[in-house]
Amino acid sequence: MKIEFKKVPQTPRELNTEFNSVKIEGTFCKISPSLVKVDANLTGETSVECCRCGENDTITLNEKLNFLISDGIYKNESSESEDLIIEVDDNIIDFDEIIQSEVSSIYSDYHICANCANNDFVEQEY
Repeated sequence: MKIEFKKVPQTPRELNTEFNSVKIEGTFCKISPSLVKVDANLTGETSVECCRCGENDTITLNEKLNFLISDGIYKNESSESEDLIIEVDDNIIDFDEIIQSEVSSIYSDYHICANCANNDFVEQEY
């Protein structure tokens, strides 16, 4: 789902997109001329690789996503903001690209399957 930044409404609009059986559902709305607030949930199941044995394992996702989308480079007036900011350059918000990025981030994390978690494996440095 793509939307032009200038067409984002002030009132919350429904967000619903899917990538590889992972869904992002929630709302988005404009909170300033250059910022859009997204409140959503990332749900679904995805296959990840165990970092110890290399076997594929399926994990269930249920995460809250709260972030801001900035039209261009974000200039923070106060250093107190801890919100995640996603900057877009071409005045187009691509929610499909955002969910793909979130899923890629999950794949790059270290995952341990149930078999390895129950195993008393100790790594040794040589």
